[in-house]
Amino acid sequence: MKKKKIPMRKDVVTGQMRPKRELIRIVRNKENEVSLDPTGKKPGRGAYVAVDVEVAKKAKAEHTIDKVFNVKLDDDFYDELIKYADHQQARRELFKDEQK
Repeated sequence: MKKKKIPMRKDVVTGQMRPKRELIRIVRNKENEVSLDPTGKKPGRGAYVAVDVEVAKKAKAEHTIDKVFNVKLDDDFYDELIKYADHQQARRELFKDEQK
């Protein structure tokens, strides 16, 4: 049986390559609006952050997403990112036995 290829993406905060499923996609559209992309299908330039609260907090402290997209974001966006990362991390812990 052929082994399925796992798409890898680079975490913009840590610089590590990770499987796409372990990352949160953040997208900037043509109007320079930055938003979270839970589906991974929104049009625009994408950047990835690990599903890890500590990494999301580091992104907020260093304003990493501001630098990546060359825009000025307020702390509300980073708070939303941290909250979303915490939610996804909790879901992973809860359902990890079922995924194997």
